[in-house]
Amino acid sequence: MIIAYWFVGGLLAVFYLYAGGLKVLRSRERLRPMMAWVDDMPMPMVRGIGSVELLGAVGLILPPLTGLACGLAPAAATGFVVLQVAAIVVHLRRGDRAIALNIGLLVAACAAACLATAWQ
Repeated sequence: MIIAYWFVGGLLAVFYLYAGGLKVLRSRERLRPMMAWVDDMPMPMVRGIGSVELLGAVGLILPPLTGLACGLAPAAATGFVVLQVAAIVVHLRRGDRAIALNIGLLVAACAAACLATAWQ
């Protein structure tokens, strides 16, 4: 269980560190080719989503690694489940049917949440 959590949680953390970092640091024009939805959101909201992704990635890794506040790992994974459900809704409302990545991240976040609670 622990190895499975580190595999899934580690992959999620790497993805969200990258995606969150882009949202926090890049301009709307540089985000647009990868994330067309940024045109529908104010930039402070995009930056906020990026910040939440960065904090969630830290929440997946640091608590289990240090053994402190281990309850934050399932909370972070559950937060990513909520984030991906909201992302799917945004994509579908925009008429964008390319949600395979979001569904994959949703499944991975569900797995990480289950694995994190199983070994605590």
